Amino acid sequence: MTSETSAIKQQAWLPTFLGWILANPVLVAGMLAVIIPTMLLVAHESWSTEQGAHGPIVLATGLWLLIREWHKAQPLFDPPAGKTVAMLFVPLLLLYFVSRVSHIVETEGFLMYGLLVVVLFSFAGWRAIKLMWFPLLYLLFVLPPPETFVAAITNPLKVFLSHGAVSLLYHLGYPTASAGVTIQVGQYQLLVAEACAGLNSLISLSAISLFYVYLRHHAHPRYALLLFLTVLPVAAFANFVRILILVLLTYHAGESAAQGFLHDFAGMTMFMTALITIFAIDHLIGRIWPGLKGKAAEPAIAKAT
Repeated sequence: MTSETSAIKQQAWLPTFLGWILANPVLVAGMLAVIIPTMLLVAHESWSTEQGAHGPIVLATGLWLLIREWHKAQPLFDPPAGKTVAMLFVPLLLLYFVSRVSHIVETEGFLMYGLLVVVLFSFAGWRAIKLMWFPLLYLLFVLPPPETFVAAITNPLKVFLSHGAVSLLYHLGYPTASAGVTIQVGQYQLLVAEACAGLNSLISLSAISLFYVYLRHHAHPRYALLLFLTVLPVAAFANFVRILILVLLTYHAGESAAQGFLHDFAGMTMFMTALITIFAIDHLIGRIWPGLKGKAAEPAIAKAT
């Protein structure tokens, strides 16, 4: 296939997509009736906060990846039977309605997403959905995770990191002590809030790490999963560095300096530390275990053509 023919095929998705919209006006209207109110709620409740600020970026890059993979998956399209689709769609729609009425943003967002995936499945089939696994997984980071799940991870992490930082500084000669998530340094008292214990960085780092490894290597799912599992310890290490910086800033420059511009600077330092660590782990795994980064999607298309 020439590069010219390939380019023409890559640009052909737009008229096809517009034709599908015109051919299915009722379905499109129903999807919009679900998407618009839920995404407005997510934008208001999550994207406007520091924890969910990565949402719009993930949405834009995720849709770009989905469109790209949709084009690659077209030879594998095999729509399932209507009964199969109905068995998945109807229960999700009922649960979505209950969640919408209850104004529970976490469950409403994920149920909306489930409905959209089922609609996609009804047109593409299971084989094509499997090929598009990464964009579908990545787009989940647009939605806020359940607070109970986040608290179960970050609360023990806050206590562990605060005790670790205090212990290290105490052995270095600083007058530090801790009780739970409260740190005493000199005459100052600090609270290790969620922002200093992985809540902000954990979700965004997970999304960026997955996007990085997929875009650079188009990696096998097992490799993406391996790198994803490193995110939690990397985020913990980066936040440990941030807590140390903030405690030292508070002790040497005062509480006002530590809570102002330098607080934000410490957060940027933490995030860059985490990203560099992720890149270093990726490079190290590539040197030790190069076969783990093998491509998974191309053979599936080759077999279908």
